[in-house]
Amino acid sequence: MDQYQIDKSDKKAYPMGLTIVTDGFHVSVEAAAKSCSLLLFLTGKDRGLKPRLTIPFPDENRMGDVWQMTVRIADPERYEYAFEAAGRMFSDPCGRAFRGWEQWGRKDQVHVLRKTPVAGNAFDWEEDKPLKLPYEECIVYRAHVRGMTRHPSSGVKEKGTYSALEEKIPYFLELGITTLELMPVTEFQEVTTRHGADGTPCGFLEVTGKLNYWGYESSPLFAPKASFSSGAGRNKCPVYELKQLVKSLHKAGIELILEFYFDGRESPSIVLEAARYWVREYHIDGLHLVGHAPRALLAADPYLADTKLWADSWEDDSLLPARNPFRAEYNEGFLIDMRRVLKGDEDQMNNLIFRSRRRPAAYGIINYLTNTNGFTMMDLVSYDRKHNEANGENNQDGCEYNYSWNCGIEGPTRKKKFLELRKKQIRNAWLLLLLSQGTPLILGGDEFGNSQSGNNNAYCQDNDISWLNWNQQKTNQDLYEFVKYTIAFRKMHPVFHMAKEPRIMDYLTCGYPDISYHGVKAWCPEFDSYRRQIGIMYCGKYAGRADGTPDDYFFAAYNMHWEPHDFSLPNLPLKKRWYIAFNTDDQAANGYYEGGQEKEITNQKRFIVPSRSILVFIGK
Repeated sequence: MDQYQIDKSDKKAYPMGLTIVTDGFHVSVEAAAKSCSLLLFLTGKDRGLKPRLTIPFPDENRMGDVWQMTVRIADPERYEYAFEAAGRMFSDPCGRAFRGWEQWGRKDQVHVLRKTPVAGNAFDWEEDKPLKLPYEECIVYRAHVRGMTRHPSSGVKEKGTYSALEEKIPYFLELGITTLELMPVTEFQEVTTRHGADGTPCGFLEVTGKLNYWGYESSPLFAPKASFSSGAGRNKCPVYELKQLVKSLHKAGIELILEFYFDGRESPSIVLEAARYWVREYHIDGLHLVGHAPRALLAADPYLADTKLWADSWEDDSLLPARNPFRAEYNEGFLIDMRRVLKGDEDQMNNLIFRSRRRPAAYGIINYLTNTNGFTMMDLVSYDRKHNEANGENNQDGCEYNYSWNCGIEGPTRKKKFLELRKKQIRNAWLLLLLSQGTPLILGGDEFGNSQSGNNNAYCQDNDISWLNWNQQKTNQDLYEFVKYTIAFRKMHPVFHMAKEPRIMDYLTCGYPDISYHGVKAWCPEFDSYRRQIGIMYCGKYAGRADGTPDDYFFAAYNMHWEPHDFSLPNLPLKKRWYIAFNTDDQAANGYYEGGQEKEITNQKRFIVPSRSILVFIGK
């Protein structure tokens, strides 16, 4: 039998879970029981279902409900471990990795005891570190690790994995994003379970065939999901593969934000320790906190002072510092208001100017028109109602309020007039998003018209409904080119992403406010409830380019009415004239004119803006 020794002289304080020490390891675990034991299993070809060693924790090493000890043993990397207390074997809730769940969606894995390797994975980070990009420079892209590349059309080798995302880095760079947000990647159980009549778990999948595709459930907070890695081997394990993804993203200048779900049962101290662990060990740039997270605790932690933290709101955290450039608000306020603007609801012009200008001094703002929970951009203009029948809940699940408009016909169609109107509305939506001051977030696939067939709650759809069909990048090449160009346009012109919220004042005494609002008559904004049109002028002197030169003057004319409107154009400084940079009504030009090819207008005083259209004029 293998020889080991419990080192009772080691009185150091260690974190929860397992820590490698000289000639062995230290382990700490929480268990509200009269006794607790460490179970060591052999790995490799000698791997078995029964533990090779059962090592009871010494009673004197218990502190509260935490059992801990240091074990000296030869070749600790031969083992993987779990625990036993009160007659039940269980995995380490703070395990850094797990074995036993390497294959996605297998029902026979539900009752498999997940074991944690004793040995860690050495990784050469070289000079890597988080990028700390300011929010005004960021373009966020939100994706699901599996769904992003699982479809046969994705063109990658290891579909649905961390390494597949690494293969997509050239695509991210071409599109122009700076920040990748990934949905939960901790070791959640995708095969959902329920309790039987006798209180024992039974396979829910056997009854309904559903999967927890999104991953919003309590899960071990320290371990990356094994089934998101591409296979076995040192360079194929989830720990190594995810770290390699982070490192490669950083080399390309792209941040990584990970989404973490909390159900409220997690110990705040463990949540804090896990957040520090992911920043320290995986070099992630930030955490998106979902559910019942101890936001104030994380935001006040000095170790996380320069880590991006996203949450629904920071308004109620009065004890936090007044300003933190790394916190950001991430909620659906922009989505609701701007969707209503897009579809032409009444009394929305105040919401348009509020959402397009909003950039609080205390924290950043993440703006999005679509997100995981809800319609995609294409479905937003193709469906009036949700179509969640495939979820098996009689279409009773999912949000009832989508603020969508199908442009005249429900669902797919070949009729040209509906297709053209939908594409114009999509172009309008992208300008509403990308010309707003907050940090824009793109739902993966929206840039090329991805559809979920009207499903606004695809939480259990591990199939073509949720997987991105990359063939659409060619089918909807015009949409992709429009999005790519508009991202580049935003980056080129800092007036649309200032470091501070515009003040609507001429504080430079240059004759123009930083931004100003106009109705169909220049300098006379109209906010009557029936108004569906407004103009916004941007003065480039308030936003310098990287080379120190001032930006251009712009006038964005928003006509969300179903009738055309005649806009008066504000006067420009001497020797400047208005040119059209964007016209979402111009189908032939795909809604935009590249730099140097903008269309000069004949009448510099007035311009008729077509129905349901956005025009952006540039002063040159």
